[in-house]
Amino acid sequence: MDVHVRLEGQRDLSGQIYRQLRTAIHDGLLRPGEPLPPTRELSRRLAVARNTVGVAYERLVAEGYADSRVGSGTYVRTAGLPAQEAATATGTTGSGLRPRALWAGLSPWTTPASTGPTTAAHDFRAGLPDARLFPYDAWRPLIARELRLSADGAVGYGDPAGHAGLRAALSRHIGLSRGVRTGPDDVLVTTSTQQALDLIGRVLLEPGDRVAVEEPGYPPARLAFLAQGAEVTGVPVDAEGLLVDTIPPDTRAVYVTPAHQFPLGMPMSLRRRTALLRWARRHGAAVIEDDYDSEFRFGGRPVETLQSLDQDGHVIYVGSFSKVMLPSLRVGFLVAPAPLRSALHTAKYAADWHTAVPTQAALARFVDDGLLARHIRRMQHTYATRHQAITRALTEHFAGVVELVPSAAGLHVTAFTRGHLADPKALAAQARRARAAGVAVHTLAEVSANRSARPGFVFGYGSIEAPDIEPGLHRVLGPPQDG
Repeated sequence: MDVHVRLEGQRDLSGQIYRQLRTAIHDGLLRPGEPLPPTRELSRRLAVARNTVGVAYERLVAEGYADSRVGSGTYVRTAGLPAQEAATATGTTGSGLRPRALWAGLSPWTTPASTGPTTAAHDFRAGLPDARLFPYDAWRPLIARELRLSADGAVGYGDPAGHAGLRAALSRHIGLSRGVRTGPDDVLVTTSTQQALDLIGRVLLEPGDRVAVEEPGYPPARLAFLAQGAEVTGVPVDAEGLLVDTIPPDTRAVYVTPAHQFPLGMPMSLRRRTALLRWARRHGAAVIEDDYDSEFRFGGRPVETLQSLDQDGHVIYVGSFSKVMLPSLRVGFLVAPAPLRSALHTAKYAADWHTAVPTQAALARFVDDGLLARHIRRMQHTYATRHQAITRALTEHFAGVVELVPSAAGLHVTAFTRGHLADPKALAAQARRARAAGVAVHTLAEVSANRSARPGFVFGYGSIEAPDIEPGLHRVLGPPQDG
């Protein structure tokens, strides 16, 4: 690896080289055991005598920063480096640059149970699929083929709208599985649902426009619109979903999760979905439908998408592969009415040009070859077993401390807490004890936009095997109780 050394003037050149290499070692840019550039090469790049570089290296060796190996070169010492001196000032803390005022109150959505990988014995984190069951053996040849094409120069920059094969495959997939009325031209490939929301905001919203979100609801969606400078208003939900009559009349866009409300889990009733579409038509507003985990349904009739019911072009449908495949895949999509296409494509180009082409092409083959449908069928059976196990345990053994919110889809269930756990402070303390006992779990307040949400837990079952569910609940809720 090249090492950047900047020389100023003609004085103390060896000392300048020595100090900059020493700083690189202290800062970890040059790691223990790594070679320093050969003196001949570095002297040529810096246009100085080779002896000038040699003197700097000799000083590094003498002071314990490097070791010289005869016939091999000079290497950063692997152990016993001198104590690090005070960090060199970079000037960044004194910068006059400041973010826009709206960013002062914004930060990424994290909870004690959601940051990074976990070693918890019982993983109840919401929204996580079981990565252990992903068909890696089927996926590897597909991605390897696309990488070979890239190496052969057959793949360059991609279309901002997405890989043509993937857009066609997606339109077929969501048309068959969710009844979405779309063609390839309607589909825009994104890196995630979050990017889809960001692009929609760029295209539709002016600073100060109002966006309505469900309350409780998905915090990252709220954050996406706040970052656009929108006024975000929480609208309450009940057993039928969003209370349409309470949406402020000046709302420009409404974000909803109608198939499986996040985080409570109930579907939006047909009556309420029809009312929302009428409201959007009357007010000229957009409805953003996040269909985030509806592939996994364990009872009842499939819930029709708002997009399939929409006759007036007010619904923008968004989804991703984070739940059906892997969160790390980073592929999502949106389906928008025709008048928005050009602007959305330009917004995608402005944001990051396009989503990774090899991944898109491999995913297109994965869908077209029937591998995605096969994987979903397999996971439906697995998650149905876990859903049954967690709902049975909560209703039969823990009914004295929780009230289960009925849900027949997705990868999580929500349970309101009763008794002493109805007190938010007691609930938070119980969650801390559960985590200390090896359980990764969310409280309802942690996954809600409104931190004063009704006390409860959100139990994800995507990453926990069925036999581990009841013992994990025991650690969260205390001794099982007969209903």
